[in-house]
Amino acid sequence: MSAKKETFFQSLWNFFCSLKLTIITLILLAVTSIIGTVIQQNRPAAEYIQQYGESTYRFFLSFQLTDMYHSWWFLALLVLFCINLTACSIKRFPHVWKSVRQPLLVADETQFRLSANADELLVDAPPARVRDQVADFLGGRFAAPTLTEREGRLHFYAQKAPWARLGVYVTHLSILVIFIGAIIGNLWGFKAYVNIAEGTEESRVWPQNGGAPIELGFAVRCDDFEVTYYDGSNRPKEFMSILDIVDQGQEVVSDRKIIVNDPITYKGITFYQSSYGPAGDPTVQMRVKPSSGGEPLEISARQGEQVALPGGYSFAVTGFTPSYNQFGPAVQMHLNTPEGKHGNPFIVLQNFPDFDARRGGEFAFALLGFSQPQFTGLQVKKDPGVWVVWLGCTLLVLGSLVAFFLSHRRIWVSIEEQGGRSRVRLCGSAHRNQPAFELYFDQFKKDLRQQLAPSAEGGRDGGK
Repeated sequence: MSAKKETFFQSLWNFFCSLKLTIITLILLAVTSIIGTVIQQNRPAAEYIQQYGESTYRFFLSFQLTDMYHSWWFLALLVLFCINLTACSIKRFPHVWKSVRQPLLVADETQFRLSANADELLVDAPPARVRDQVADFLGGRFAAPTLTEREGRLHFYAQKAPWARLGVYVTHLSILVIFIGAIIGNLWGFKAYVNIAEGTEESRVWPQNGGAPIELGFAVRCDDFEVTYYDGSNRPKEFMSILDIVDQGQEVVSDRKIIVNDPITYKGITFYQSSYGPAGDPTVQMRVKPSSGGEPLEISARQGEQVALPGGYSFAVTGFTPSYNQFGPAVQMHLNTPEGKHGNPFIVLQNFPDFDARRGGEFAFALLGFSQPQFTGLQVKKDPGVWVVWLGCTLLVLGSLVAFFLSHRRIWVSIEEQGGRSRVRLCGSAHRNQPAFELYFDQFKKDLRQQLAPSAEGGRDGGK
């Protein structure tokens, strides 16, 4: 007789229920995720070209490797994995649900004979008396039993943690919930950045992958920005911003300090302290002392500004750096004569105030200080699916704990009259961690024998 040929839909269903499909999909997701980690995502095109070259960059674009988590093929892998996970769960769930809600109350002969955890003994007492002893023992030692009378025999059934069988399905569900949360975040969320100079505000942010700026619907104002350095170096120790949130003309958040790993969130949009930099030309404070004598002058000057000096002279600061060859802050400047002759540029160091006097010019300059306006660089993230992801993660932890650390344990006991005595048979099983259950069952049957002693004798394994 020839085997019944599968229909197209049966073949398709079996394909999606295949464990091989699960393994292959997981391997592909793992490999592609490694690629997405090695190749930085959503960076400017110039950065990719500088690092990999133009031809490689075009190759990346053709396979969407610069934004692979939004690529059609990666989303297709996720959808395939979700369908596979759902199909496998639907196929196997009815059997598991039946074993939980409608357990097998009566074990048959085959189960007693073939079970790896079984025992048999004769008790010199009528079944009615043994029944009460077995019921008390099961209830006290394992779980409250269910008694079934069938064909002149008494059948006990007891179980523990039947819901442990559902742990794996909670885990499957959690993965789907996490995927749903990620999809929500991708569809309705964004990752962007914004630079805000001190004393200014901004109501738009710029997506990391380019494109038009995004309107926030409120403004973020930077009241102040500060950076501190490790002693003796220009390596930043900490930088922070003082931000305000202005919504519809009202300052709803005032003087909120943010630092790295301590962001601010408003209306589901989170602002992370990310970077900083100079915003505009600095203003320097100079002390100018005429070489011919006289009182020194203290003057504030902006970079590029011509500043008048006594005798028709003038000077201008043409450059500034907070660190000049590890000598600290310095300015580059030049001195103009009364005839308007442009002098040669020279360097003035803040940490060496007498250094310029050695130049021997008409004036000796010393840098007293400077003020450099800064901008604060903020990473901006909106992810409306984050709470769905957290829900999925919680389910994943709970489902994994149940699936790996709890086991559905079952014990059957049968009592029948045999020559004026009682024949007691028992067997048990666990759907997980069989070695631990074997140890438990060995001790269980020994204790049951002692409970029924001194009238018990014999057994499937000789009563050991």
